[in-house]
Amino acid sequence: MSLPFRLNRALEKLPVYLPGRPIEEVARELGLDPHGIIKLASNENPLGPSPKAMEAVKKAVSAMNLYPDGSSYRLKKRVSEKLNLPTNCISFGNGSNELLELIGHAVLQPGDECVMSQYCFAVYPIVTRLFNAEIVMVPAKNYGHDLEAMLKAITPNTRIVFLANPNNPTGTVLSQGELSDFIARVPEETLIVLDEAYTEYQDNPPDFLPLVREGKKSNLVICRTFSKIYGLAGLRIGFSVACPEFTAALEKVREAFNTSSLAQEAALAALDDMEFLEKARRINKEGLDYLQGEFDRMKLEYVPSVANFVLVKTGNGKRVFEELQRAGIIVRPVANYNLPEWVRITVGTPEQNQRLVRELKRILPALA
Repeated sequence: MSLPFRLNRALEKLPVYLPGRPIEEVARELGLDPHGIIKLASNENPLGPSPKAMEAVKKAVSAMNLYPDGSSYRLKKRVSEKLNLPTNCISFGNGSNELLELIGHAVLQPGDECVMSQYCFAVYPIVTRLFNAEIVMVPAKNYGHDLEAMLKAITPNTRIVFLANPNNPTGTVLSQGELSDFIARVPEETLIVLDEAYTEYQDNPPDFLPLVREGKKSNLVICRTFSKIYGLAGLRIGFSVACPEFTAALEKVREAFNTSSLAQEAALAALDDMEFLEKARRINKEGLDYLQGEFDRMKLEYVPSVANFVLVKTGNGKRVFEELQRAGIIVRPVANYNLPEWVRITVGTPEQNQRLVRELKRILPALA
């Protein structure tokens, strides 16, 4: 049935974001026991949430009848202490995903341009199209960002340059020097959105917080999330770091209660659970080494990763995804990134990683 009213014309070109499939959905569709299914599709922490976060949520449940603190005062104060930043440089969102959209609300108008890399996070083009802006897609270099080409793509109409470091879905990373040079050369009239969702998985990650802390770059906004290493994907909370003036603009466009009280309490506790974070980082490093070593032995091409996932070339990515699902393992096909021969695999626990490799060794020869 056609609608009797007109929809926003931006929807005509707007794709639907397809997340990794939920365990329950796969269990229903294939008649599998959900307890036997492992999900290695959405780059979630296989260890679960921080124990301190779980305890904090239990204590906060009894106050669910009350609206959350719209300013996230206690969490904002702790993040500011942790990162040595003024509180007026920090804004919270319903995951960093919402922050990307809020940035669009604050900056984009029809006809503006957004520059991004060929294998960028799928939300960047969605946000761009949502505001009737134009996507400027720059070909990748070794599955990562070609910074020189991205600089050349910037025009007087460019309002945003999107970068993820480490990059999703490829796992590539840019060094401190490479990104510092790039940031210095982007015109002040163009906003740089630096998505650092996976930065905590690195041993010595690049650090651009001083550019905001010292007031050196008013056109830089850094986005981080509690969904990955902190294990809070189901609660949806992330934050941005930017100059006070741009942070004030984000505060104007965000919904007053966009983060729940449970999410705030969990994030506050998770921030200081260093034992959990170190364990998650160690398990991930060991898992990356194991998977990439097994892919070498299986003679599979992959993109070396510093994040908590690996992009690996398996031939027919869709078939491999389907066969693994039947075996109770959910991975991520990436044909939507124009990588139909590849799948993205989240690093799991040692047992999950071993099970995945066993199934790949069984499946791939049959599909050859």
